[in-house]
Amino acid sequence: MRHTLPLNTGQQTAYRDRKRWMWLLSVIAPAGVAVGPVAHMLGATSQAWFFAGIALFYVGIPLLDKLMGEDLSNPPESVVPRLEADRYYRYINYAVVPVLWGGLLFNVIYLGTHELPWYSWLATVIITGSMLGFGLNLSHELGHKKDWLGRKVGLFNSALGAYGHFSVEHNRGHHRHVATPEDPASSKMGESIYRFMFRELPGAYFRAWDLESERLERMGKSPWSLDNEIVQAGLITALLYGGLVTAFGVQMVPILLAVAFWGAFQLTSANYIEHYGLLRQKLPNGRYEHCQPHHSWNSNHVVSNLVVFHLQRHSDHHANPTRSYQSLRNFPELPTLPSGYFGMFLAAYLPPVWFAIMDPLVIKATGGDVDRINFLPAKRARLIRQFGLHEHGKPTQAEGTLAQAHA
Repeated sequence: MRHTLPLNTGQQTAYRDRKRWMWLLSVIAPAGVAVGPVAHMLGATSQAWFFAGIALFYVGIPLLDKLMGEDLSNPPESVVPRLEADRYYRYINYAVVPVLWGGLLFNVIYLGTHELPWYSWLATVIITGSMLGFGLNLSHELGHKKDWLGRKVGLFNSALGAYGHFSVEHNRGHHRHVATPEDPASSKMGESIYRFMFRELPGAYFRAWDLESERLERMGKSPWSLDNEIVQAGLITALLYGGLVTAFGVQMVPILLAVAFWGAFQLTSANYIEHYGLLRQKLPNGRYEHCQPHHSWNSNHVVSNLVVFHLQRHSDHHANPTRSYQSLRNFPELPTLPSGYFGMFLAAYLPPVWFAIMDPLVIKATGGDVDRINFLPAKRARLIRQFGLHEHGKPTQAEGTLAQAHA
């Protein structure tokens, strides 16, 4: 079906969003988290059903990305205002919310009321937490919107995974400090995802609380008032989790904690891969240069982008944070990931594999300029030697030794 979007000039530009109806995959995919419990409830005896969702998300989607390849097309700028105004795309966002809440409630209640082998219990926790990570991505999309309803739905949705500080930290913290050593949500070259996790998870919360406290202080209000968005989301989480524990017993506590942790870790995984090793340069006035598309890793893989609302076109997102997912663009010569996020997650969970894949790509993306690489300080010297780089125009130790030998 061809969609013609009229311009304000009275002319019409024919533009067909080839993925218009495919965005419904973003609504359908989260429902897959309940496959295992539903199959078990219907009498299936094989425990393999509990691993179906994990296989789909972490194996099936990367394989489909490989088979279907990339979509490098962009909407013409002349039709972007109409794309942004098309409510269909926002309705897709809102339609996901009940799927997420229903999936979490069904799975955690099933875990709390049925005896399962430990591996089926763990598989259900992982896939349910993965759905929470998807939910935080939805909150990310809505939290950048200018309208009150979109932001509040995003905040409400982040409370599902006890991560209500996300929008505050991301919008007012991460976007300001992205791709700098000061940002706890930007990973450094040589830093494993597990080391990053211990820096990013607490750092994000404390930065969010400080930012919200400062905002309320300027308004003459207490940080503990109901105007604090972190407090608002925390009350929703407490009501939801408290209600589940009251209704089904204390066995819900470890289930909810494990699911919430894995959901937060999925967001950490995305943050880890999005800016790995990339660095904005500091200007003479002490400030960092404006965030540009080349300060983020990009991916145009079709299937995973449909599932995560074009989050993988991360370069344009940081350059234009309020642009909605259907309007995000690809740019030539960007730092590019070899797979979509789900495939890169698996690589990140195995640090030697991740470093073997990504460290050479960091060198390529930055042209080997050490001033454009965000190094883990403890590994800076070793990585400079390993890749034969120059430290601020000076030859490396190995090159210096070689030059002396020739002399």
